Amino acid sequence: MTRLRPEGSRLPDTADPAPPTTPGTPQELQISTVGHVRLLVLNRPGRLHALSRPLWDALIDAYLEAGADAEVRAIVITATGDKAFCSGFDLKDVQERDNAGKPFRGPMDQDKRLLFEVVHETWKPTIAAVNGAAIGAGFELALACDLRIASAHARFALPEARIGMGGIYGSVVLPRTIPVGIALEMMYTGDYMSMDEARRWGLVNNVVDSKDLFDTAMGMAERIAANAPITVRRMKEMALKGLSLPVATALRLNVGPDPYTAQDRKEGIAAFLEKRKPVWKGR
Repeated sequence: MTRLRPEGSRLPDTADPAPPTTPGTPQELQISTVGHVRLLVLNRPGRLHALSRPLWDALIDAYLEAGADAEVRAIVITATGDKAFCSGFDLKDVQERDNAGKPFRGPMDQDKRLLFEVVHETWKPTIAAVNGAAIGAGFELALACDLRIASAHARFALPEARIGMGGIYGSVVLPRTIPVGIALEMMYTGDYMSMDEARRWGLVNNVVDSKDLFDTAMGMAERIAANAPITVRRMKEMALKGLSLPVATALRLNVGPDPYTAQDRKEGIAAFLEKRKPVWKGR
Protein backbone atom coordinates (compact mmCIF):
# COMPACT_ATOMS: atom_id res chain seq x y z
CA MET A 1 0.00 0.00 0.00
CA THR A 2 1.33 3.43 -0.94
CA ARG A 3 1.32 6.00 1.81
CA LEU A 4 1.43 9.74 1.63
CA ARG A 5 4.59 10.92 3.32
CA PRO A 6 5.07 14.16 5.25
CA GLU A 7 6.55 16.69 2.83
CA GLY A 8 7.08 20.33 3.71
CA SER A 9 4.11 21.46 5.75
CA ARG A 10 1.74 18.91 4.22
CA LEU A 11 0.12 16.18 6.29
CA PRO A 12 -0.98 12.81 4.93
CA ASP A 13 -4.37 13.22 3.23
CA THR A 14 -5.57 10.02 4.88
CA ALA A 15 -5.03 11.46 8.36
CA ASP A 16 -7.87 12.44 10.64
CA PRO A 17 -7.54 15.75 12.48
CA ALA A 18 -6.06 15.50 15.96
CA PRO A 19 -6.10 18.00 18.82
CA PRO A 20 -4.45 21.28 17.73
CA THR A 21 -0.87 22.08 18.57
CA THR A 22 0.14 24.75 21.04
CA PRO A 23 -1.35 28.11 19.96
CA GLY A 24 1.09 30.14 17.94
CA THR A 25 3.04 27.16 16.59
CA PRO A 26 0.65 25.41 14.18
CA GLN A 27 3.37 24.79 11.59
CA GLU A 28 6.28 23.77 13.82
CA LEU A 29 4.60 20.53 14.86
CA GLN A 30 2.15 18.77 12.56
CA ILE A 31 -0.20 16.32 14.27
CA SER A 32 -2.41 13.78 12.56
CA THR A 33 -4.02 10.42 13.24
CA VAL A 34 -3.88 7.51 10.80
CA GLY A 35 -6.12 4.72 12.04
CA HIS A 36 -4.96 4.09 15.60
CA VAL A 37 -1.52 5.70 15.05
CA ARG A 38 -0.76 9.28 16.14
CA LEU A 39 1.78 10.89 13.81
CA LEU A 40 3.92 13.81 15.00
CA VAL A 41 6.00 15.64 12.38
CA LEU A 42 8.63 18.24 13.34
CA ASN A 43 8.57 21.08 10.84
CA ARG A 44 11.31 23.68 11.41
CA PRO A 45 13.49 22.88 8.38
CA GLY A 46 15.16 26.30 8.46
CA ARG A 47 16.58 25.45 11.90
CA LEU A 48 17.00 21.72 11.19
CA HIS A 49 13.99 21.08 13.43
CA ALA A 50 15.78 22.49 16.48
CA LEU A 51 13.74 22.47 19.67
CA SER A 52 12.48 25.98 20.31
CA ARG A 53 10.59 26.62 23.54
CA PRO A 54 7.20 26.61 21.74
CA LEU A 55 8.05 23.36 19.94
CA TRP A 56 9.26 21.78 23.19
CA ASP A 57 5.96 22.68 24.88
CA ALA A 58 3.92 21.53 21.88
CA LEU A 59 5.63 18.13 21.95
CA ILE A 60 4.92 17.67 25.65
CA ASP A 61 1.27 18.50 25.07
CA ALA A 62 1.10 16.22 22.01
CA TYR A 63 2.47 13.19 23.88
CA LEU A 64 0.19 13.78 26.86
CA GLU A 65 -2.82 14.14 24.57
CA ALA A 66 -1.92 10.99 22.64
CA GLY A 67 -1.50 9.10 25.90
CA ALA A 68 -4.96 10.18 27.04
CA ASP A 69 -6.70 9.40 23.73
CA ALA A 70 -8.27 5.93 23.95
CA GLU A 71 -8.23 5.60 20.15
CA VAL A 72 -4.46 6.04 19.89
CA ARG A 73 -2.47 2.82 20.24
CA ALA A 74 0.97 3.86 18.96
CA ILE A 75 2.86 7.13 18.37
CA VAL A 76 5.32 7.84 15.56
CA ILE A 77 7.54 10.93 15.48
CA THR A 78 9.55 12.08 12.47
CA ALA A 79 10.45 15.32 10.66
CA THR A 80 9.98 16.86 7.26
CA GLY A 81 12.72 16.51 4.66
CA ASP A 82 15.66 14.13 4.87
CA LYS A 83 18.48 16.28 6.24
CA ALA A 84 17.73 16.25 9.95
CA PHE A 85 15.45 14.57 12.45
CA CYS A 86 16.24 17.16 15.10
CA SER A 87 19.41 19.21 15.61
CA GLY A 88 18.87 19.60 19.36
CA PHE A 89 18.08 22.68 21.39
CA ASP A 90 17.77 25.90 19.42
CA LEU A 91 21.13 27.38 20.44
CA LYS A 92 20.33 30.73 18.82
CA ASP A 93 17.37 31.00 21.14
CA VAL A 94 19.58 30.06 24.11
CA GLN A 95 22.17 32.69 23.13
CA GLU A 96 19.52 35.38 22.72
CA ARG A 97 18.27 34.68 26.23
CA ASP A 98 21.85 34.76 27.55
CA ASN A 99 22.49 38.09 25.82
CA ALA A 100 19.27 39.47 27.28
CA GLY A 101 20.52 38.57 30.77
CA LYS A 102 17.80 36.00 31.37
CA PRO A 103 18.80 33.21 33.76
CA PHE A 104 19.37 29.79 32.21
CA ARG A 105 17.63 26.94 33.96
CA GLY A 106 18.68 23.34 33.44
CA PRO A 107 16.26 20.75 32.08
CA MET A 108 15.22 19.53 35.52
CA ASP A 109 14.65 23.07 36.84
CA GLN A 110 11.90 24.06 34.42
CA ASP A 111 8.28 24.81 35.26
CA LYS A 112 7.27 21.90 33.01
CA ARG A 113 8.35 18.28 32.97
CA LEU A 114 11.35 17.20 30.94
CA LEU A 115 10.16 16.38 27.40
CA PHE A 116 12.25 13.21 27.20
CA GLU A 117 10.83 11.99 30.49
CA VAL A 118 7.29 12.55 29.17
CA VAL A 119 8.09 10.53 26.03
CA HIS A 120 9.83 7.82 28.06
CA GLU A 121 6.86 7.48 30.43
CA THR A 122 4.18 7.47 27.74
CA TRP A 123 2.65 4.02 28.22
CA LYS A 124 1.72 3.66 24.56
CA PRO A 125 4.42 2.34 22.19
CA THR A 126 6.54 5.13 20.71
CA ILE A 127 8.56 4.97 17.49
CA ALA A 128 11.12 7.46 16.18
CA ALA A 129 11.42 7.48 12.39
CA VAL A 130 14.85 9.10 12.22
CA ASN A 131 15.00 10.72 8.78
CA GLY A 132 18.35 12.48 9.22
CA ALA A 133 20.83 13.71 11.81
CA ALA A 134 19.66 13.42 15.43
CA ILE A 135 22.00 15.59 17.48
CA GLY A 136 22.09 16.49 21.17
CA ALA A 137 18.54 16.92 22.42
CA GLY A 138 17.37 15.56 19.07
CA PHE A 139 19.22 12.33 19.77
CA GLU A 140 17.77 12.29 23.27
CA LEU A 141 14.28 12.66 21.77
CA ALA A 142 14.87 9.59 19.60
CA LEU A 143 16.46 7.77 22.54
CA ALA A 144 13.35 8.40 24.66
CA CYS A 145 11.23 6.43 22.19
CA ASP A 146 10.78 2.67 22.55
CA LEU A 147 11.83 1.86 18.99
CA ARG A 148 14.01 3.63 16.42
CA ILE A 149 13.95 3.12 12.66
CA ALA A 150 16.50 5.21 10.77
CA SER A 151 17.45 6.23 7.27
CA ALA A 152 20.83 4.86 6.23
CA HIS A 153 22.33 8.37 6.04
CA ALA A 154 21.16 9.42 9.52
CA ARG A 155 23.69 10.06 12.29
CA PHE A 156 23.54 10.22 16.07
CA ALA A 157 25.62 12.44 18.32
CA LEU A 158 25.58 13.77 21.85
CA PRO A 159 28.04 16.68 21.48
CA GLU A 160 27.18 18.43 24.75
CA ALA A 161 30.77 18.20 25.99
CA ARG A 162 31.88 20.24 22.96
CA ILE A 163 29.56 23.15 23.76
CA GLY A 164 29.38 22.98 27.54
CA MET A 165 25.81 21.70 27.82
CA GLY A 166 24.68 18.85 30.08
CA GLY A 167 22.96 16.05 28.15
CA ILE A 168 21.28 14.87 31.34
CA TYR A 169 18.80 12.43 29.78
CA GLY A 170 21.36 10.91 27.43
CA SER A 171 23.87 10.59 30.25
CA VAL A 172 21.41 8.50 32.25
CA VAL A 173 19.66 6.48 29.55
CA LEU A 174 22.33 5.86 26.88
CA PRO A 175 24.55 3.71 29.17
CA ARG A 176 21.42 1.65 29.96
CA THR A 177 20.74 1.13 26.27
CA ILE A 178 24.14 0.23 24.80
CA PRO A 179 27.41 -1.01 26.38
CA VAL A 180 28.65 1.46 28.97
CA GLY A 181 32.06 1.92 27.35
CA ILE A 182 30.52 2.74 23.97
CA ALA A 183 28.09 5.17 25.58
CA LEU A 184 30.84 6.92 27.52
CA GLU A 185 33.03 7.23 24.44
CA MET A 186 30.13 8.80 22.57
CA MET A 187 29.47 11.25 25.41
CA TYR A 188 33.11 12.11 26.18
CA THR A 189 34.12 12.75 22.56
CA GLY A 190 30.89 14.09 21.06
CA ASP A 191 31.71 12.08 17.93
CA TYR A 192 29.04 11.08 15.43
CA MET A 193 27.76 7.52 15.32
CA SER A 194 26.82 6.07 11.94
CA MET A 195 23.74 3.91 11.49
CA ASP A 196 25.97 0.87 10.88
CA GLU A 197 27.42 1.38 14.37
CA ALA A 198 24.02 2.17 15.85
CA ARG A 199 22.62 -1.05 14.48
CA ARG A 200 25.63 -3.03 15.71
CA TRP A 201 25.00 -1.82 19.27
CA GLY A 202 21.23 -2.27 19.13
CA LEU A 203 20.50 1.45 19.21
CA VAL A 204 18.19 1.18 16.20
CA ASN A 205 15.73 -1.55 15.28
CA ASN A 206 16.15 -1.16 11.55
CA VAL A 207 18.06 0.90 8.99
CA VAL A 208 16.32 1.51 5.66
CA ASP A 209 16.55 3.66 2.55
CA SER A 210 15.11 7.14 2.95
CA LYS A 211 12.28 6.36 0.53
CA ASP A 212 11.19 3.42 2.71
CA LEU A 213 11.46 5.08 6.14
CA PHE A 214 7.94 6.40 6.53
CA ASP A 215 6.30 3.21 5.25
CA THR A 216 8.50 1.06 7.49
CA ALA A 217 7.79 3.10 10.63
CA MET A 218 4.06 3.36 9.97
CA GLY A 219 3.90 -0.33 9.07
CA MET A 220 5.47 -1.26 12.40
CA ALA A 221 3.15 1.11 14.27
CA GLU A 222 0.11 -0.38 12.55
CA ARG A 223 1.21 -3.93 13.39
CA ILE A 224 1.52 -2.89 17.03
CA ALA A 225 -1.82 -1.05 16.95
CA ALA A 226 -3.52 -4.18 15.60
CA ASN A 227 -2.74 -6.02 18.84
CA ALA A 228 -4.62 -5.95 22.13
CA PRO A 229 -3.95 -2.47 23.59
CA ILE A 230 -4.23 -3.64 27.20
CA THR A 231 -1.68 -6.40 26.64
CA VAL A 232 0.74 -4.07 24.84
CA ARG A 233 0.48 -1.54 27.66
CA ARG A 234 1.05 -4.22 30.27
CA MET A 235 4.09 -5.56 28.40
CA LYS A 236 5.65 -2.11 28.10
CA GLU A 237 5.14 -1.23 31.74
CA MET A 238 6.33 -4.60 32.98
CA ALA A 239 9.40 -4.56 30.74
CA LEU A 240 10.53 -1.00 31.49
CA LYS A 241 9.70 -0.93 35.20
CA GLY A 242 11.14 -4.38 35.75
CA LEU A 243 14.51 -3.71 34.10
CA SER A 244 16.27 -2.73 37.30
CA LEU A 245 14.51 -5.27 39.54
CA PRO A 246 15.37 -8.86 40.40
CA VAL A 247 13.39 -11.29 38.25
CA ALA A 248 11.32 -12.57 41.18
CA THR A 249 10.32 -9.01 42.11
CA ALA A 250 9.63 -7.97 38.53
CA LEU A 251 7.34 -10.97 38.01
CA ARG A 252 5.18 -9.72 40.87
CA LEU A 253 4.78 -6.19 39.56
CA ASN A 254 1.16 -5.16 39.17
CA VAL A 255 1.35 -2.29 36.69
CA GLY A 256 -1.27 -1.16 34.25
CA PRO A 257 -4.56 -2.95 33.53
CA ASP A 258 -4.65 -6.72 33.94
CA PRO A 259 -5.04 -8.44 30.53
CA TYR A 260 -5.86 -11.77 32.15
CA THR A 261 -9.17 -10.45 33.52
CA ALA A 262 -10.00 -8.18 30.57
CA GLN A 263 -12.81 -8.64 28.05
CA ASP A 264 -10.21 -8.34 25.29
CA ARG A 265 -8.65 -11.64 26.41
CA LYS A 266 -11.92 -13.47 25.73
CA GLU A 267 -12.30 -11.65 22.41
CA GLY A 268 -8.74 -12.49 21.38
CA ILE A 269 -9.17 -16.19 22.07
CA ALA A 270 -12.55 -16.28 20.33
CA ALA A 271 -11.18 -14.48 17.27
CA PHE A 272 -8.22 -16.85 17.07
CA LEU A 273 -10.41 -19.95 17.25
CA GLU A 274 -12.93 -18.48 14.78
CA LYS A 275 -10.13 -17.45 12.40
CA ARG A 276 -11.14 -13.78 12.25
CA LYS A 277 -9.65 -10.45 13.24
CA PRO A 278 -10.32 -9.48 16.86
CA VAL A 279 -12.30 -6.36 17.70
CA TRP A 280 -10.47 -4.84 20.64
CA LYS A 281 -12.40 -2.72 23.15
CA GLY A 282 -9.47 -1.79 25.36
CA ARG A 283 -11.14 -3.20 28.43
